[in-house]
Amino acid sequence: MTIKFYGAARTVTGSKHLIITSRGTQILLDCGLFQGINTDDLNQKFGFSPSEVDYLLLSHAHIDHAGLIPRLVRKGFTGPIYCTPATADLCRIMLLDSAHIQEKDLKRINERRLRRGDSPLEVLYQEQDVEEALALLRPVQYNETFWLNDTEVSVQFTDTAHILGSAAISLTVYEDGQQKRVFFSGDIGRPHDKILRMPQPFPQADYIICESTYSDKLHEPEPDMRAHLLRIVRETCLQRRGKVIIPAFAVDRTQELIFALDQLASTGELPRLDVYIDSPLAVKATGIMKRHDDCFNPEILEYIERDGDAFAFPNLHYVSDVEESKAINERDKPCIIISASGMAEAGRIKHHIKNNIEDPRCTILLVGYCSPETLGGALKRGDKEVRIFGETYSVRADVEVMDSFSAHGDYAEMLAFLSCQNPAEVKRVFLVHGEYDRQVIFKDKLLQAGFQHVSVPTLYEAVRL
Repeated sequence: MTIKFYGAARTVTGSKHLIITSRGTQILLDCGLFQGINTDDLNQKFGFSPSEVDYLLLSHAHIDHAGLIPRLVRKGFTGPIYCTPATADLCRIMLLDSAHIQEKDLKRINERRLRRGDSPLEVLYQEQDVEEALALLRPVQYNETFWLNDTEVSVQFTDTAHILGSAAISLTVYEDGQQKRVFFSGDIGRPHDKILRMPQPFPQADYIICESTYSDKLHEPEPDMRAHLLRIVRETCLQRRGKVIIPAFAVDRTQELIFALDQLASTGELPRLDVYIDSPLAVKATGIMKRHDDCFNPEILEYIERDGDAFAFPNLHYVSDVEESKAINERDKPCIIISASGMAEAGRIKHHIKNNIEDPRCTILLVGYCSPETLGGALKRGDKEVRIFGETYSVRADVEVMDSFSAHGDYAEMLAFLSCQNPAEVKRVFLVHGEYDRQVIFKDKLLQAGFQHVSVPTLYEAVRL
């Protein structure tokens, strides 16, 4: 059996890991989009033949894990795509949204390439490719063991509490009279998510493919996240009469923010301001979230029992219409705007940031991980000037960071997640979905925890097990 790493290798996007068994069965773990600058060519070519892949196992619906599935289908993949029911529902909205973004951005990308003397790119995929991909989805419940083919490979999903429907994937491969247990973490959530249940322990593995996004970091303690959010709102909207602009992933992060504001509204602490959820995707995702309350933790279920709805309060506006979205920027009134994408790389949030970034009354509030090469990463880093739609803007608005909203576990939480394993039985750990300098630090922590062989694969590296 061989594992080949075709994405998220010493970088945090483009998750793709191909397992090839001794019988030649090809199993792809995730099929994510590379995000950020200088990723166009990486997204065009897979490095393997999509038509030769037999099965796709999907950990969750985030675009850096699922966003190239329609292109995989466009290039010849016809096999089943296994995921949890909530992931299947989210993919139905997120991949269609991604297709619209691909088509919209292609003209701008090709104009830039032609100016550099590079050849134009073909569109990654279109709506028809998404529809064909969605027809291949095969939802499977958490903790249900299923077989891919006869008696060669069995699979089980366990909850990681990263986003709604997110799963770690345990495979048992039977070959040469032996069984080899391979585990893929997907993205590891946090043990005290505001909405989701705790991450689940997973079966003992021989080989572990583990994400490492925050592998050198401890999240700062947040004794009262709602108080922090309320302070920013009061200082920006009441004292400076500005707007709070929040780039947020449409799935989970937006709903966590709505829930926090709902709680503040229910206690009368939230000022009577307009709150706009300006993202058609987030509007749809909130509806899906409500339908999958079986993934919720006991605390929010108790709140819903008392309050009736954790995602609705006075002056909360769900915005889908384009003209209504544009009108928000024309209003010079204090308000809160939550819009996708979370890294501020695409979508309506770029327009809101562009229109408010040079206004010192306003605050841009970053509430999750931002890849360094993205607009969100530049703002988080403290850059004084940023590029938006090809133009340079001075950063005069306040930039605040609330890492308590992060859906990625820090290194202590990742070590706790892995603590269900007997390190002596783990033959090798592969660190993916992280930045190399951070991964080296986490490698040392894993060695100290008793894992004996830890490596950080490079892009396109193949490892025989």
